[in-house]
Amino acid sequence: MSTVLVLNGPNLGRLGSREPDVYGSANLADLQELLVASAREGVSIDLRQTDDEAELIHWLYEAVDERMPVILNPAAFTHYSYALRDAAALVTKAGLMLIEVHISNPHARETFRHTSVVSAIATGVIAGLGFDSYRLALDFVTAP
Repeated sequence: MSTVLVLNGPNLGRLGSREPDVYGSANLADLQELLVASAREGVSIDLRQTDDEAELIHWLYEAVDERMPVILNPAAFTHYSYALRDAAALVTKAGLMLIEVHISNPHARETFRHTSVVSAIATGVIAGLGFDSYRLALDFVTAP
């Protein structure tokens, strides 16, 4: 069985109640349920969320050490965390896939959200499709 690590950054633990007009009314448990139901046979989902930058970085190290592809929603860290960017680069440099995802479309929002320090090292980026951004990333990283 293979595992896909689905990592979520700050404030995403408040999905369902935080700005539902932007992020929808579903929460992380709903996302977990969607991904488990969408996963190919033999694929398990390890979904995690943290508001702590250091913890997120350590999870990326774990992905490298355990050889797991990553679906990453860096949330606010997207726009300024070079430490997170460097840890994410370790994933792709190890030959593993890292898909950056966003529930909303950052380019349709405030100007400061238009820049991602992660995108340039990610295998790909999927944004603006709600939870389907994650589902499409899962399909991609687990394609035969």
